[in-house]
Amino acid sequence: MGASPIFVRLAEMGPFASAFWRLALALPVLWLWSRWETGPGGPPAHAAALGPVLLAGVAFAGDLMFWHLAILNTSVANATFFATTSPIWVFLFGYLFLRTRVSAASLAGLGLCLVGGAFLISETVTLAPGRLAGDVAGIVTAVFFATYMLAVSAARARGLAAGRATFALTAISALLLLIVTLLSGERLMPPTASAWAALLALALVSQVAGQGLVAVALGRLPTNFSSLVIFLEAIAAAALGWIWLGEALGPAQYLGGALIFAGIWLARPRASKS
Repeated sequence: MGASPIFVRLAEMGPFASAFWRLALALPVLWLWSRWETGPGGPPAHAAALGPVLLAGVAFAGDLMFWHLAILNTSVANATFFATTSPIWVFLFGYLFLRTRVSAASLAGLGLCLVGGAFLISETVTLAPGRLAGDVAGIVTAVFFATYMLAVSAARARGLAAGRATFALTAISALLLLIVTLLSGERLMPPTASAWAALLALALVSQVAGQGLVAVALGRLPTNFSSLVIFLEAIAAAALGWIWLGEALGPAQYLGGALIFAGIWLARPRASKS
């Protein structure tokens, strides 16, 4: 998922059109995954999961809309920084609406990850009036992504397989983003072969692999813990910036990465004591 800012900027498209193609190009692969997962004569989709899947599709469409707006209207570092606040909203919404128990270890792990995320991008984050709209879009992204994770977790808890859940919510999000793209007046078709290549990479790497693995995790691990994956996205973005863009990594970035890994380790699920 951490590669998505690079692919979005290489796509030469508006924020909504690139978000639509990310989903549309992923659908054939996700359909094959869902068929392989359950088999040709597999069980039908669980009716109890319909509500959470619809919510996840709407929330993910909102997440991508504001994420791509953030990427294109502020720095990648700022967009990543504000998007990494999504675990805060996962913890808060889970506690307020689902009465999810929050352990001291989880809170401590979240705190370490937040501090680590701040260190990781401390040298590149800048607050400027001209970037305010993009920064606000990054915060809204975090709220939508938190809602998406809680909804996917609920769908998985109702027995829906990861591939089927990801295919269904991606189809819903793609339809919504197609409508938004057409209403916005953005150019729908990619202009060049390199734009198609960037969009295909965005679909396969960020959507199929990234979001697909998130859905797998949400069926096997607590949602609060799984939400901390967003901080790994910040580490991936920093690493890819170093590899592809030649952006130097200093002591603050190494310390930030170490704190994030320490926070995730601290918040890890413990085996139940018999």
